[in-house]
Amino acid sequence: MNIQRTLKHLLTTHAKVNAAFSRDTLAAIEEAIKACDAQHAGEVCFAIEGALPSLALFNGQSARDRAVEVFSQLRVWDTEHNNGVLIYVLLADRDVEIVADRGVHAKVGEVQWQAVCHTMEEAFRQGAYREGAIGGIQAIAQLLKQHFPAQRDFINELPDTPAIL
Repeated sequence: MNIQRTLKHLLTTHAKVNAAFSRDTLAAIEEAIKACDAQHAGEVCFAIEGALPSLALFNGQSARDRAVEVFSQLRVWDTEHNNGVLIYVLLADRDVEIVADRGVHAKVGEVQWQAVCHTMEEAFRQGAYREGAIGGIQAIAQLLKQHFPAQRDFINELPDTPAIL
């Protein structure tokens, strides 16, 4: 067990999450997702978690493993066209993970997802949570537009509101 990581997680309270992602920032993220979804036939979901649950932290769960778990919990995998993308933010670790459903992942490579994550993480390190989140959503929109063009009869299956875990 990593003591420094454990302390970071224990000290990352809901107040810190609310300070980083204020109501205005959450509203801006929701609007960015709506605008993003209008550009393509993909499904984008945004989730923020302040710290890992105690058992996960004790077991040394990685942000990536937790993101995959959240991908399942939020049912991002359950879209009709296998075109869901989760942006997962673990605030205590200052880590961003993108998990894409198999239909999207087959067309957009890991290198592109990692580039978006690194750009968002850099913005977050500078305290620019709103700008980093919106920039990440816009970058994902560009990737999805290439492989999943907008469709007139497309039904949005995932909520646009960011999930706070």
